[in-house]
Amino acid sequence: MVGPSEHLALAVALDGTGWHPASWRDADARPIELTTPGYWADVVTEAEAGLLDFVTVEDGLGPQSDSLKHADERTDRVRGRLDAVLIASRVAPLTRHIGLVPTVVATHTEPFHASKAIATLDYVSTGRAGVRLQVSARPDIAAHFGRRDVTALSGADLLAEAADYAEVLRRLWDSWEDDAEIRDAATGRFIDREKLHYIDFEGAQFSVRGPSITPRPPQGQPVIAALGHVPEAFELIAGSADVGFVTPQSPSDTGGLVDRIAQHRPADLDAVRVFVDLVVFLADGDREAQDRRARLDEWAGAEFRSDAASFVGTPAQLADLLQEWSAAGITGFRLRPATIPRDLLRITRGLVPELQRRGLFRSGYAESTLRERLGLSRPANRYATT
Repeated sequence: MVGPSEHLALAVALDGTGWHPASWRDADARPIELTTPGYWADVVTEAEAGLLDFVTVEDGLGPQSDSLKHADERTDRVRGRLDAVLIASRVAPLTRHIGLVPTVVATHTEPFHASKAIATLDYVSTGRAGVRLQVSARPDIAAHFGRRDVTALSGADLLAEAADYAEVLRRLWDSWEDDAEIRDAATGRFIDREKLHYIDFEGAQFSVRGPSITPRPPQGQPVIAALGHVPEAFELIAGSADVGFVTPQSPSDTGGLVDRIAQHRPADLDAVRVFVDLVVFLADGDREAQDRRARLDEWAGAEFRSDAASFVGTPAQLADLLQEWSAAGITGFRLRPATIPRDLLRITRGLVPELQRRGLFRSGYAESTLRERLGLSRPANRYATT
């Protein structure tokens, strides 16, 4: 529960022009600029100006679809996106404090490549990198790679594979000890080869020998995050993630999820930082917010539905809800703006000042790394002998 001297954690999930399928038609939307670096620089620097903990960036290995199981033929939705890791790497030098957590699809992406990319992001951002692991069961996406029939794998199989994936990431980040680089021109020794380690991982779907080609990242291990809806996903969060995103529909549903994750958490690890996901439709007045959502639904031709709960109202009303919800023992909230930039601006310039007035949100950044901001310790290197 958030006490009088404690702060809520706030993150924003970035996805194109927003989470409502008709968001690109909003008057303030910038759909023409979605594939420009300036667009992503603007939205992430705005999130940083609002002192948010981190942003996540959505990604996928096929065109967006209204179905989780297959592609669709719709032409009235945003389709196509840039690579999330590359977006994060592009905006990292333009920011100084905010955490950057791109999405990686573990089902079809090699963990060796991902470990190197996220370690590089941690260097580029000077310790602000994370990664959100996602799985995919869509056969049309599997066909891009031609390696296997994912329809033969259950959701539990895919999530177990993601757990192995997370383990490989962590081992590869540890495969260089912190002082493996000597860089002594006088003796001609650049690295201490005894401080580079094979990881020799053997799993059900892949094996990785290591070591990485990238030195240990500034955070030791960048933050790993995952979204959970089902028991197997909660087990992935408990066993493999630092941050878990959950989607209860009300405050009363939340405590049980927090307890379930905590019960499955290994005792030697920091507690999982649990964030509740909310889709937000914000306006200066409650009626205006309701009208905004109705107009977006009309453009989309259907009522908006999401895996996460939706909030429609003013920033002050949202602050009331977050304050109530925080009693469930969560770390904070990952807000999904229905439209970008409109709802993002009402988060950074409306909700944040309201929470600050209530003593529930920071007035400035203090920590230098994302792990520090989340209260996570820097992991010891498993291969170090001293």
